[in-house]
Amino acid sequence: MGARGSATAAELLGLIHRALAEAGPPGTPVALIATLTGKAAHPAVRRAAAALGVPVAEHPADALATVPVPHPSAVVGTAVGTAGVAEAAALASAPGGELVVPKRKSPAATVAVARLPRHPAPPPALAGDPPMTPTSGSTPGPHAPSAAEPDLRHHGDAEVRAAGPDLVDLAVNVRTGTPPQWLREYLAATLADLAAYPDGTSAHAAVAARHGRPVDEVLLTSGAAEAFVLLARTMTARHIVVVHPQFTEPEAALRDAGHAVHRVLLSPADGFRLTPDAVPGAADLVVLGNPTNPTSVLHPAAAVAALARPGRTLVIDEAFMDTVPGETESLASSARELPGRVVVLRSLTKTWGLAGLRIGYALGPAPLIAGLAAAQPLWPVSTPALAAAEACSTPAALAEAEEASHELALRRDHLLKGLAALPAVRVHGEPAASFVLIELPGADTVRTALRERGFAVRRGDTFPGLGPDWLRIAVRDEPTTDRFLAALEAVTGR
Repeated sequence: MGARGSATAAELLGLIHRALAEAGPPGTPVALIATLTGKAAHPAVRRAAAALGVPVAEHPADALATVPVPHPSAVVGTAVGTAGVAEAAALASAPGGELVVPKRKSPAATVAVARLPRHPAPPPALAGDPPMTPTSGSTPGPHAPSAAEPDLRHHGDAEVRAAGPDLVDLAVNVRTGTPPQWLREYLAATLADLAAYPDGTSAHAAVAARHGRPVDEVLLTSGAAEAFVLLARTMTARHIVVVHPQFTEPEAALRDAGHAVHRVLLSPADGFRLTPDAVPGAADLVVLGNPTNPTSVLHPAAAVAALARPGRTLVIDEAFMDTVPGETESLASSARELPGRVVVLRSLTKTWGLAGLRIGYALGPAPLIAGLAAAQPLWPVSTPALAAAEACSTPAALAEAEEASHELALRRDHLLKGLAALPAVRVHGEPAASFVLIELPGADTVRTALRERGFAVRRGDTFPGLGPDWLRIAVRDEPTTDRFLAALEAVTGR
């Protein structure tokens, strides 16, 4: 790529994603970004590389000038010493390969795509480059983060635990003031029954009735996270796609189970929206969040349903769907009518404040659910957790959750209005859940400064497709939000 000083990371990523869409099926692995010597320090190039999880290779202008390119520019040659930065850098970094997408331009950048040969030699890299890890087609095996790979096992609770109990927690997306008192008392009453083994009959029936499904299409799990592990251990898919940025546990579980994982990266330039052709047709297992953590984007139910097809298992993580008024885009009840196998995962953690209890569930075709159940240990869900599943599925509880979602929407609007007043901050897309994702230069430093002022926020660079200039902020009450916004304004200098 080539980038002028005015280029932004969003511009570069948008141009990259459009070029990659021309290069081949979505999810095609990206090896590295190549550019002109000195451009690796450009903030937009650095952020684009971090978002893709790849290193940057630099080439001197005189070396690039010797590479024949199909679209030379005399103006560029006079300005930087080579007639084609993007095309020449791509070809120079793929010896023996071919240019598959010629130069594509935006106002401040150029991008071209070269495909490495089938058995490529290592592309040129300067001393100090991090090891190359493709963003898709990941090597099977236990997850081990590297310098070029996001830490998939990092979660928001680490932001709070690392700095002590005195921080205002904006890193974890659990609703404050929960569990409500009535639920605490209900759960406390189950302690008298702990001598007996758990019986999930009533809880299964309650969840099934809540979604209008047969009981054999419901599996109660130790949090939604257990469902990801069960799916990873029981699936025999050949082409697995995880749509990012999203909750990282699904990919981590799949890797740990020995699967190769291909990533499809949604672009901030498009508001992280899911497009019909984002997922390759060959994918036989697709994992998608809706609304998505950490982007807070709510995909239309029709767009998600369009991913269902015969021969494919579509897994939809709806852990935050109950934070959306009316759960308007949920497929929990209607997925059984779609082609292929559609699995919807839900969690009681966020709205009801039950992260420590571990209760969630999977909804899907009865044979698939039976296979997941066979992979569970005996009595996988405790008696108090089963009681929570039953209690939170009652009409009264659902009405309370609906009321909470409307209150949340007002609080989120208040946060968004305050963020919009800060020139350095950008919000991509339309947040719809209990958190907001923001982009701002030097967010990794800002996060540390906010911690010193008493606020914990979630770092963004552990999510594939993002980088060090992203933060996730939980929605809280207006007074807490106002204090946070004042601290953010102070550390960013507006």
